[in-house]
Amino acid sequence: MPLSSAARTVLDAMAAADTPPPWELPIEEARANRELFGNLEEPVPVGAVENRTIPGPAGELPVRVYTADVPTPRPLIVYFHGGGFVFCSLDTHDNTCRRLTNATGSVVVSVDYRLAPEHRWPAAADDCSAATQWCHENAAALGADADRLVVAGDSAGGNLAAVTALFARDRGGAPIRCQVLVYPVIDAACDTPSYSENAEGYFLEAKGMRWFWEQYLGSDGRR
Repeated sequence: MPLSSAARTVLDAMAAADTPPPWELPIEEARANRELFGNLEEPVPVGAVENRTIPGPAGELPVRVYTADVPTPRPLIVYFHGGGFVFCSLDTHDNTCRRLTNATGSVVVSVDYRLAPEHRWPAAADDCSAATQWCHENAAALGADADRLVVAGDSAGGNLAAVTALFARDRGGAPIRCQVLVYPVIDAACDTPSYSENAEGYFLEAKGMRWFWEQYLGSDGRR
């Protein structure tokens, strides 16, 4: 399958920058590297933005609430950022959430869940599940419709959205209307044909993906 021109442009730009992949850098150095994870765009205007904390399973959990400038009640989207369970933050995905808010006329709550390897499974999943339950219970105060609750995320965040939906189903949690999974990472086996066919040369290489899973689950895949 030929690589799209847009993807080739991105890969060529990354190659020209000669920035080591994040799994080859000390974690704190990679997290601070704006070339890898910086949000270099000007913020997209949105109705309102609020940083706050909500109760989480390990203490106060930071979230960022984006509100579209449309009549209430609005749909409610709980968003989980990508970054391999290790990287990224509310800031790296700020414009993603701003655009999502404007495009859908929703309240979007972006969750700053705990990161691995400092906090391995199930810390991030527990944070996302707790945030979703809180959003459902406090939808009216957010100017949102509790009956139009969506979980969404990209990459590792797509994994967390799917897991949050499963938790809600199996544990009698918030009634999630739908889940939006953007290139979700949902299989830790890393043994599909594409892992061999595309193992190198596309930034997220097979060895890097295995490294991300190890940070999240531990070296034995269970922690």
